Amino acid sequence: MRYIEDFSYFSDGKLILPKRPERSNKGDFGRVLCVCGSYGMAGASYLSALGAYRTGAGLVEIFAPEENRIILQTLIPEAVLTVYDESSSYENKLLCALERCDSVVIGCGLGRTSLSLDILKTVLRNSTVPTVVDADALNLISEHPVLYKYLGGKIITPHIKEFSRLSGLPIEYILENTAVTAQRFAADNSLVCVLKDHRTVVSDGSEKVYINQGGNSGMATGGSGDVLVGIIGALLAQSHLSLPNFDAAALGVYIHSRAGDRAAESRGEYSVMARDIAENIII
Repeated sequence: MRYIEDFSYFSDGKLILPKRPERSNKGDFGRVLCVCGSYGMAGASYLSALGAYRTGAGLVEIFAPEENRIILQTLIPEAVLTVYDESSSYENKLLCALERCDSVVIGCGLGRTSLSLDILKTVLRNSTVPTVVDADALNLISEHPVLYKYLGGKIITPHIKEFSRLSGLPIEYILENTAVTAQRFAADNSLVCVLKDHRTVVSDGSEKVYINQGGNSGMATGGSGDVLVGIIGALLAQSHLSLPNFDAAALGVYIHSRAGDRAAESRGEYSVMARDIAENIII
């Protein structure tokens, strides 16, 4: 297994982002669809969308319940909102949103209800663009193993406990073998695994494994992962970058950790909030 750390991977120019074209419009920088949030979890939608915008997405669309509409329009008026409620069919709205996006982020604050499961199934079965699967979406998949077959070609971003549920491996074993377990799971399921830990591991199942060296304890805070998936979603959506899933995931983790370190430098590790991480993304 070939381990890649920050300096060796990013300093050789492979993942240095190019200058944005001067003659361009928002359509040139991709549309990210965030299928995130549920009742009482509007913050997950907000933070993933904020992470995407701060990483250069031209447009971010949020698919969220009607109850979250007003707060999201207040928190992030730049985002396009498509809302649904339990009394009417969501499916046509979601299918239309999937058709017009360039990448999808799903799972942050989604919940684990029957409606959440139906929404997840719709995305997994119909998404034809790069897709990042996180949080509650991963928990739902671990509860419904028939959905594992849809993970091929996607990026998953579990923390250690979520990965334990997905893989069936004990937490203690994963902690002692993070790189190996991420690599094997990625290979077995033909996906990119971003296994979040104090040294986050990214693997596409090959012998190449990226181990991030940045970040700090202040990033262990609610919503930090939501920002990360927004970052990765934005990198995937921007066609001029032409980043494969592994490179987008690794670069996203790197950008996220650098932003977290900047936030900690200005506020201190005890005081970092997820929005501080997003606001310290500098590209």
